[in-house]
Amino acid sequence: AWLFPRPTRMETDYLKRCFGSCLGQALAEVAKARPGDPIEYLAHWLYHYRKTSKAKEEVGEKSQQKAEYENSLKKAKMTELLKQEESQIRQTYEKCHQPLISLASSTMKPVFIRENTKPLEKDALKPESLPGASKIHSEAFQHEIASRMHPGSTSP
Repeated sequence: AWLFPRPTRMETDYLKRCFGSCLGQALAEVAKARPGDPIEYLAHWLYHYRKTSKAKEEVGEKSQQKAEYENSLKKAKMTELLKQEESQIRQTYEKCHQPLISLASSTMKPVFIRENTKPLEKDALKPESLPGASKIHSEAFQHEIASRMHPGSTSP
């Protein structure tokens, strides 16, 4: 026969959740020590248990916070290193591709000019291409060019 009503499942769950194994440990200590005032002994034991548990939790929380802080520092450093590496890669890429672009553009212009100017030079030497040139002027022009030519060559 019970002096108190039998605990329900919710009550036992509550006691397990709040006291866990500490109440069982406390009662075992009371039985082992057999103090003169077991209630006071139990109260002090539970108070001391709670105090040390809170200190352990705080140390655990602080170490967890410290670990999280160190982890965030590592992430920040890694992000900074990745940004620096990306910048170096970009600079190297630009250095490697910059001369190729300027070299290509500088070689294209002279080739373009050379190709386009040679036909114009040939046409400029023809007397009939000059505006208003008559046959007389044409013969005089040919005679003047011929006098400038080196003996034995066919072009000025």
